[in-house]
Order: sequence, then structure tokens, then C-alpha cells
Amino acid sequence: MSRPYELDDIDRRILNLLVHDAKLPYSEIARQLHVSGGTIHSRMTRLEELGIVRGATLDLDLTKVGFGIQAFLGIFLLKSSYCDSVIARLRDIPEVISVHFTTGSYNLFARLACRDTQHLRNVLHDSVQQIEGVERTETLISLEEVFSRAVQLAPAAASVGEQAPA
Repeated sequence: MSRPYELDDIDRRILNLLVHDAKLPYSEIARQLHVSGGTIHSRMTRLEELGIVRGATLDLDLTKVGFGIQAFLGIFLLKSSYCDSVIARLRDIPEVISVHFTTGSYNLFARLACRDTQHLRNVLHDSVQQIEGVERTETLISLEEVFSRAVQLAPAAASVGEQAPA
């Protein structure tokens, strides 16, 4: 079994800069970290190959692009053996933007983005609840996202509970 890759402080600093601004050019990261652009490029290539970095995404304001309702959906399955097939079907529903295996009451927990409550109702009734293996669902509508942030990686020397320097 291969040993997991351990991030060093340069890796962590690169990732922290990109988490804050994914459009930051490698040359600017190199300037801020006092290393060469080639160092940044090779480290990012390695982090991508290892699956630590899985690409870059665009963070849209969903309300401003017409998706005014976000909801969280607890999904109860008839049997756990339906899990893979239900996930495959959920993946085909464009309004489902993430799905998680969970502990607790739900087998799965999904996040949906819809235009309005009627759109949400249609997605639930016509799509999600029609999936074979879904026993029932519980919907929680988000009134407002108060904040969302990416994880900041602490330097390797920082201990649990210790604040990383800015």
C-alpha cells in the first residue's frame, strides 16, 4: 500500500492562496512565496496527479442566475442495497448539485438548486421521489446562506487548535 502524500508548507501555502482566489496566476503565487514559477507549476501538476486538487470551479451566486431556492434533501432508502443505483439516478438530475453519504437518520443527503418552489416541487415529485429504492424524502429549504468558506490548511508544524499565521 502506498503512503499518502504529505503536504509541505509550500504546498499548503500554494493551496491557501488558490482557495482564496483560484484565478491567481502561478507567476503571482511564485512572487508571493519567493519561489520560481516552475516550482509552482510542477507542484500543482503533482497535486492534480495525486487527486489532491480536482480542478477549479466557478462560484456562482445562484440567486443572480435564476436559482432562488436552495434546498437540502434527506433521502431514506428502502434498503441500503439501492444506494449505488439511487446515486446514479440523482447524478442525472441537473438540480441536484451534491450528494453525501451520511450517518444518522438519512441514507443520503443532497443539495438542490431550483428556480422557485414550484420548480422544487416538480423536481421532488417527478424526479427524486420516482427513483426506485427511494422510500421517502425530507426537504429543508434554505432561507439564506449566511456564509460559505473553503478550508484553510494550517502549516505542518501547527498543532490541533492552534491558529495558523496569516
